[in-house]
Amino acid sequence: MSAAGPSGHPPLGPTLDLGGLIGDRRIRTVVCCGAGGVGKTTTAAALALHAAERGRNVVVLTIDPARRLAQSMGLTELDNTPRRVPGVDQRAGGSLDAMMLDMKRTFDEIVLAHADEARAQAILDNPFYQSLSSSFAGTQEYMAMEKLGQLRAQADRTGQWDLIVVDTPPSRSALDFLDAPKRLGSFLDGRLIKILLAPAKAGGRAYLRVLNTGFSMVTGALTRVLGAQVLKDVQTFVAAFDTLFGGFRERAESTYRLLKAPGTSFLVVAIPERDALREASYFTERLAEEGMPLGGLVLNRVHATDAPEISPERALAAAEQLEATGAHRLTAELLRLHADRERLIARERHLAERFTAAHPKVGVVEVVARPGDVHDLDGLRDLARDLAWGSASDNAPGAADTRR
Repeated sequence: MSAAGPSGHPPLGPTLDLGGLIGDRRIRTVVCCGAGGVGKTTTAAALALHAAERGRNVVVLTIDPARRLAQSMGLTELDNTPRRVPGVDQRAGGSLDAMMLDMKRTFDEIVLAHADEARAQAILDNPFYQSLSSSFAGTQEYMAMEKLGQLRAQADRTGQWDLIVVDTPPSRSALDFLDAPKRLGSFLDGRLIKILLAPAKAGGRAYLRVLNTGFSMVTGALTRVLGAQVLKDVQTFVAAFDTLFGGFRERAESTYRLLKAPGTSFLVVAIPERDALREASYFTERLAEEGMPLGGLVLNRVHATDAPEISPERALAAAEQLEATGAHRLTAELLRLHADRERLIARERHLAERFTAAHPKVGVVEVVARPGDVHDLDGLRDLARDLAWGSASDNAPGAADTRR
């Protein structure tokens, strides 16, 4: 009979050895993906701390961490620049830097790095660019990939980090992260962009000829929809941005190749709810289709039981007997609470087993639900121990002891 997992039930499938994964020096990038609200940010932070306290030089890229979590990592001034996290146990020789993605600043940095001063300023001052860089759908996902590429290039150049842990944006769909470069390419190659670029590319009399043909019809329609000033801002932005389009596409393709490289590992993070596990299943299948390396599934917020041998039926029957006597009301209420908990665990187990039945070779680690949020380094260490549950490598000689 299989040994019980942290939830009090047998493991769902092959055990995901996260201790071994982040301890493997060949793994240089770990990407935590999943639907929004499943605990990706905390998982990424805990894994990064765990790796650092076991001797790796780590940088973690977080996306909008909870305020208390950010403060616990000494990141009240967190910005687009990696900063050292205080309080990390360095006895094993590791270190931990952290940063929070600033979507607009990352976009601005790209413009400043790849355009001459006058063109860059024209872009940065453009009202359409200012809206695009801060709120355009998919921009955050693309900028997360852009920043990952920058961090990897810096690590290769300086040797500053040997592991990058990425927390992906809290998108409605986990697939948004993988689809961001393709969406950007479709946007850059779209007919609307080509139409808006036509005047700038034509110039002089040719410009007038363009206006006198189909272009005037299109811009007339757009003017009615967007307004003359908005359309002018868009045209000005597209004309100024034209020289950067190729660089965007090239870097997106480069980062996509990085994600497929042997030194990268994806962790799919989910909770035992129907939508989250469905999203995890879609993402797992997509990674397989794209040939991207999947580390396994982190199943967060799993409810556990200390008395799995007491079924809901037995608990309810005992509660009814006690209530019939008019005594031990507190015990009866506790038995009813136990029955409710066991039913919840059974539902979660059923949903999780549907995932493992569809993906029997995917390693899984279960993380038991906590009574409150993780808000300090010790909380992250406790979470990391749950993440490394069952990992023989976690107790390897020389590993820093952080169990305090």
